[in-house]
Amino acid sequence: MKRLNIIISSLFLCLSPCVFAFDYASTVSSAEHSAQLRTGADFTKNFRHGVKLRIGEDLRFDLYNSASGVAFSKSYTSLALSYAPIKYFKIDGGYTLKILGTKDWSDYNEWLRHRVFFSVTGSYKVNRVKLSVRERVMCEMRTDSVNPLEKAQNAWMLRSKLMVEYSCLSKPLKPYIWVELVNTLNAPEYQQKYKNNDPTNNGHQYIRRVRTAVGLTWKIDKRNALDFYYRFNYGYDRDINIRKKSGKIELTEEKSFQHAIGVAYNLGW
Repeated sequence: MKRLNIIISSLFLCLSPCVFAFDYASTVSSAEHSAQLRTGADFTKNFRHGVKLRIGEDLRFDLYNSASGVAFSKSYTSLALSYAPIKYFKIDGGYTLKILGTKDWSDYNEWLRHRVFFSVTGSYKVNRVKLSVRERVMCEMRTDSVNPLEKAQNAWMLRSKLMVEYSCLSKPLKPYIWVELVNTLNAPEYQQKYKNNDPTNNGHQYIRRVRTAVGLTWKIDKRNALDFYYRFNYGYDRDINIRKKSGKIELTEEKSFQHAIGVAYNLGW
């Protein structure tokens, strides 16, 4: 009987963190507001049979940020290869090196991220209006050490984008508008959403970003173009902190509202 009590006590101690891990200690909401200036450049080499190679750079600067207040926000350096076997269909994949300006610069694991993506785009044109739908699977990889119960080391996401473009008749101008949803695919169990934050309900993945943009592309000549745009980004994230002693979860719902104006240069040959 004594040995049985010891075994039962040991099992209880081992399982207790799992039991209490579903007990949310608190739910705190935070909101971040920011305004950005963005600038970038894309260089596209066109090959035969609908193959294109693109190299791009995107720089983002915070003009105002209620959380960090820093000037340099992010940098994206991308390399992508696309293939359009037919007029209405395109596939592409690529890699992006992401640099975060708001992190600790003493350790590159804090400010460096790697991203790979693969997407499928379908489009259809009626007169001067072009409608396109893109589905992109993306994985953002961290090199720092994280608790896999709190956040994913390699975060998979699905980005769904709907875009409408219009080609002007007498001028080399192309106004456009698009909207995009970003959905998590492998958020850890504790980070998933529960109905009324009740962990006894089944968890599920959630929409992390809602983005929309309106812009104008100016075709200067056959090879050169400028893109002017305004974008609005609503972000929603769930930051998890599991206390070691109690095993309880601290959940912080992080919301962000971002306005951005930008200009990008495009060269294609």
